[in-house]
Amino acid sequence: MTTTARERRFRTWTHHSERAATVVAAVWLAAFAWPVLDPSLPSAARRACVVTNLVTWVLFGADYLVRLALAPHRGRFFVTHPLDLLLLLLPALQPLRLLRLVMVVRVLNKRAGARLRGRVGVYVGAATALVGFCAAVAVLQAERGAPGATITTFGEAAWWVATTITTVGYGDYSPVTATGRAVAVGLMLSGIALIGVVTGSLASWFLDEVRDTSGSAADATQADVAALAEEVRRLRAELAARPGNDAAPRHQG
Repeated sequence: MTTTARERRFRTWTHHSERAATVVAAVWLAAFAWPVLDPSLPSAARRACVVTNLVTWVLFGADYLVRLALAPHRGRFFVTHPLDLLLLLLPALQPLRLLRLVMVVRVLNKRAGARLRGRVGVYVGAATALVGFCAAVAVLQAERGAPGATITTFGEAAWWVATTITTVGYGDYSPVTATGRAVAVGLMLSGIALIGVVTGSLASWFLDEVRDTSGSAADATQADVAALAEEVRRLRAELAARPGNDAAPRHQG
């Protein structure tokens, strides 16, 4: 297969797999969160969630292998997609599979282009809510039942997520397990990234507003100067056309 044909097939597969991966990630989230939020879940439903987790893992693995096989430069793809491989190899990182849901923001960005900036708050807020919910479920799963744990209910987990992702950190709740602390590190980084995205978007919006205002003011100034010059020319012509005006032409006798 030539490089051009492989690139075309790689782009086609990636384009069609993005939406499917988003749906699979949403199904995985439901199967992951349900047993954690409802400890009294019947054993049959719990087994169904386990099977769903296994199926989604297989689907994610198949997608990764297909993209690796179709990539024009497999070595570069392997180096630039370490998170995908880690999600397959390390079960402790399973909560991070929710990041696949954030791909919908990238898809919308491709379609909306610059118009997306006007709604950046909506998309950033939705992505933050998704990551925060998944982090709350993950830390609750890791902390519930651990010796000395302070996060034992979903409400406590949600409060801890809110204080951590906003970098406030009251310290009234904190994880004691290794998995919980790993989730905390990811949440702190997400909070920093969130502040950076919001700040950058606001700065870009202000610069665009100033640029538009300056451009409009310059256009208005040029129009005023042109109108004033035209008015001066008209007045000079009227003065020159009046009888006895020094500016009018004189005839010698």
